[in-house]
Amino acid sequence: MSKKKSRPRPEPASLGLPCAGVESHAHLDMGEYDEEGVGAVLDRAAAAGVARVGNVFLGPGAYLAHRALFADRPEVFFLLGVHPCDAAKASPGDVAAMADAFAADARLRAVGEIGLDYYWDATTAAAQQRLLREQLVLARERGVPAVIHSRDAAADTLAVLDDMGFRDRPLVWHCFGGGADLAAAIFSRGWMLSIPGPVTYAKNTDLAAAVAAMDLSRVLLETDSPYLAPEPWRGKRNEPAFLAFTCQRVAELMDRDPAAVWRATGDNARRVFGL
Repeated sequence: MSKKKSRPRPEPASLGLPCAGVESHAHLDMGEYDEEGVGAVLDRAAAAGVARVGNVFLGPGAYLAHRALFADRPEVFFLLGVHPCDAAKASPGDVAAMADAFAADARLRAVGEIGLDYYWDATTAAAQQRLLREQLVLARERGVPAVIHSRDAAADTLAVLDDMGFRDRPLVWHCFGGGADLAAAIFSRGWMLSIPGPVTYAKNTDLAAAVAAMDLSRVLLETDSPYLAPEPWRGKRNEPAFLAFTCQRVAELMDRDPAAVWRATGDNARRVFGL
């Protein structure tokens, strides 16, 4: 009996989106792309219409070690923050080192991703909250956006942000996966949120319903590469070019033209990150 042939997956460039999109959150320096090099990954993103890419460095050590990867790629801007899952092992000097980096490098556009993650280790909640507060102070002092990671910790995340006076300050809720109530809580505080690839998964009905009702002027797109590849590339290593498929699904849910969503979310990212 012959094996059933799998259908070829469509290439993101086949969607024909204009060169106006912004990948707001990717981790291209984590070693997943070393074999072919980040240049090839960025070239595919450009071919798919991605004009700018935000690379997220998880801590000052990663930033210092890997920023040279993007020395000849001016389309890449930087985010820098200590992830909540690293709170227990964070150095007391990390935030000071981040401050020095922001003072010296204009490509650093946001403090992030920072926040709370109780999914992996809720026992470090107090340490995570202390670290979050320290990094929020840095974002406020530098006048740059905070990019928030929150997993199984939405109530505490909102409480810390409210206590720190971040209502109506520039802030992006990264990798949004919640429903309409959480989206409303974020928008009511004047913030933006970023939609990742799982919006394309059939079982994410609450997320789909929330996205369908969103104000497009408050929405960004991201891949969180190398994680969370969208359909039709689910299960494979993610990359910024695949942002096009997330855009296609968001446009479908909002009943809008994909090119219009692409441009609008790109403009939103350019505005919040000062690109």
